[in-house]
Amino acid sequence: MYIDLIVFVILVAAVIFFFRRFSSFIYLVCALDILYRLLHFLADNLGVKELTSLINKYVPGSVVDMVGRYIGTSGIIYTILMWLMFGLYCILLFYIIRILVKRK
Repeated sequence: MYIDLIVFVILVAAVIFFFRRFSSFIYLVCALDILYRLLHFLADNLGVKELTSLINKYVPGSVVDMVGRYIGTSGIIYTILMWLMFGLYCILLFYIIRILVKRK
């Protein structure tokens, strides 16, 4: 039941331990969120019942869905975490724009 949360925490800990850069943490969290969303898109649009049930059972819809599943979707902690996720995406956007500007 907690397999998605355990995998997420292990990946975050590994990135922090090995890379020790804040940008690596940002890239990991946002990449996992995008991966979760892409997997659910495939499950919803391919029409393979086995794949759909497998993904819906073991893969959260997004990082936000995973947080909401374990702490609930009401309350101050959820609101704070959602604003932190918003901040992570803003920082990711800054990193992407910075990389694009450096290439020019």
